[in-house]
Amino acid sequence: MALAGNTNASYEHASAARKRSIAVAAALELIAARVAAAPTNGTHLDSELDNLAQYADQIQAALNNF
Repeated sequence: MALAGNTNASYEHASAARKRSIAVAAALELIAARVAAAPTNGTHLDSELDNLAQYADQIQAALNNF
């Protein structure tokens, strides 16, 4: 997760803003991989970015379960 940065602090002890940053960075990496694999990259990017918040919410919820 290059966009989330590096830290020694665990996710559990991170601030709410840091947790969101980690989830959004993970979602962006997934979107990048999905768009790169799509036959028509441009049209998929718009629809995937429309789902960014939902993806980040799902990732954040999954991380909160650890």
